[in-house]
Amino acid sequence: MEVRRLRLLREFADRGSIGAVADALHMTPSAVSQQLKVLAEEAGVALLEPDGRRIRLTGAGQALVLRADDVIAAVERAQDEMASYRSGHASVRLAMFPSGASLLLPDVLTRAKSSGTDAYAFHLDVGYAEAATALADFDIVVTHRDERMPTRTDPRVAVTELMREPLDVIVARTSDLAAHRRVTVSELADRDWISVLGGFPVDDVLQSISALTGVAPRVTQRMLDFATIESLVAADHGIALMPRHAARDPGVVRLELKGVRAARVYEALTRPHPRAAIAAVVDDLAAVAADVARTP
Repeated sequence: MEVRRLRLLREFADRGSIGAVADALHMTPSAVSQQLKVLAEEAGVALLEPDGRRIRLTGAGQALVLRADDVIAAVERAQDEMASYRSGHASVRLAMFPSGASLLLPDVLTRAKSSGTDAYAFHLDVGYAEAATALADFDIVVTHRDERMPTRTDPRVAVTELMREPLDVIVARTSDLAAHRRVTVSELADRDWISVLGGFPVDDVLQSISALTGVAPRVTQRMLDFATIESLVAADHGIALMPRHAARDPGVVRLELKGVRAARVYEALTRPHPRAAIAAVVDDLAAVAADVARTP
């Protein structure tokens, strides 16, 4: 079996359709289909089967994808090692959600550079359930989840927990709540909330708090950017849940939630058995996150 065909099979597993694989690899759909057909002949068993108007992996196809991950990882480790001998540098593509990148990325890039790794970072802000699909394009995906949500279990994804970041309530400095250090959910029942879009971490936490306490939040605005949320809170348009290290606007006051554990957990996702350079950047992420977590 040729490695390039195994790559095509893995791309299909990651992207879900022949057309998406063709687009990603700048091939024609017929060329992709032909190469997967040859791979099936080499394997001696069907790898794809109809699924309504689409096609999906058979059980044998799923099993071969797992082996393909191992083979491709071994080849990439060898290529990375040879590249480091030639140039002294290895490269890693890293995707992170924006607030996590703001917090961790500067020191991670410094550490990676000092060890001879060229780390190329990109913003990626998707829900936790979709984060692993980005491994089709990136070596490392840093994501976050509500601490009450179980971590993902997938034989094709290795998960490294980086840190737990508490979530606090932020209110305007002019608010009647600003003098409090701690507040209960019931004390916030009649307040307007500003949150992120539904399905994203932090809003998930807000909804789980609601389920635990029976107090439904009245969300009046939804924004994608924490800086915008803070600006609206500072202008007294509502209150918000904010990751502790993301709250920076001088116009807001941070209050601890009393009687409720609320936090988001940072995770680094990779393929199992990653290249040495990828594993080293994950170690850098863990070290920087540990330093941040020790900060009050």
